[in-house]
Amino acid sequence: MRQMPKSCRSKWIIVIFSIFILISDQFSKFLIVEKMNIGDCFAVCPFFNIVRVENRGVSFGMLQNHFPPAIFMMFSIAVILFLLIWVLKNKNYIFPIAMIISGAIGNIIDRIYYGAVIDFLDFYISKYHWPAFNIADTFIVIGTGVLFFISYMEEKKV
Repeated sequence: MRQMPKSCRSKWIIVIFSIFILISDQFSKFLIVEKMNIGDCFAVCPFFNIVRVENRGVSFGMLQNHFPPAIFMMFSIAVILFLLIWVLKNKNYIFPIAMIISGAIGNIIDRIYYGAVIDFLDFYISKYHWPAFNIADTFIVIGTGVLFFISYMEEKKV
């Protein structure tokens, strides 16, 4: 039996990982929408709540209600296209870019389906809360961090 070349296997791993991100993001948001009303809050532990929030703006609710969802979707699509073109020239960045694109697609799906991004992860210390976010946002941030780290390490080698 012939084995699949290593480059094909790694591409399939990235595709499967990207699909996992999308499914976990959308399934978690589905559960939140089905089980909670907007503003409902469930305390999980002394520094973490599950809270249903609809974000009609950009990151952390900035620009809330200033632009129609289509503007944010078009911006997200433009970023995705830029990243796809960029990763064709920079194969080392495929894993973090896959995380960013998967997260962006998850949030685009929300804007199409709900008219807003569903956020629900609420971390806090005392009365100071980090703005609520979701699984897609988590992978966008992790992917961006990994992308910067890889870029930095490549710069150091030069």
